[in-house]
Order: sequence, then structure tokens, then C-alpha cells
Amino acid sequence: MATVSDFVKITPKACEEVKKLIAAEGKPEIGLRLGVKGGGCSGLSYELNFTPTEKGDTVLDFEGFKVFMDAKSMIYLKNMQLDYNDGLQGKGFVFSNPNATSTCGCGESFSIA
Repeated sequence: MATVSDFVKITPKACEEVKKLIAAEGKPEIGLRLGVKGGGCSGLSYELNFTPTEKGDTVLDFEGFKVFMDAKSMIYLKNMQLDYNDGLQGKGFVFSNPNATSTCGCGESFSIA
């Protein structure tokens, strides 16, 4: 079962990985920053960083950590799900975005009609 907020869903596996990475940073004031920027083959790329909150951020509470998003990114990421894959094909966070109308072959960028 995924952890759910009004804007994004983060699977339990991704939550555990986020908590592990935040703990490794040793900075309790940081959280997971989810965002979107221009770039990539399809026009928009996902951003995922560990930062303190910034002025104007929306702060979402998850189990044991906070997610920070700017207003522009929230438009593109509404109802997005973040998962974490640690299989034999490689490790990493996986974005599933219902707002994306197309994605590039590598899955790192997307576009919206």
C-alpha cells in the first residue's frame, strides 16, 4: 500500500529509501524536494534532491520525513507516484506521472499536452 497525500503518493519502499538517505545526511532540517525543470528529450525533467524548505514551498508530511514542492512543480506532479526500484536491473527512484502524455525512452523526461 502506498503512502498517500493530496498531491503525490510515495510507496513504502520509496519512503524507506528516502528516510535512509535523509538519515545519512545527518541534517534533520532537510526533506525530499520533488520538482520539475525544463530539459531532457521530452521537454520536462524530474528533480529529486534533499534540501531544507524554501520560501513559497508547499510542505507535505509523510511518515518520518517532509516533501517540499514549489507551486510550478505541483501543477506537473499532481497525483504522481514515486517508487523505488532496487532490482537486478539497477537501483533508483521511479516516477509514475499520470499527467505525462509522453515520456522519452530512458524515462527521465516527459511532456504534457
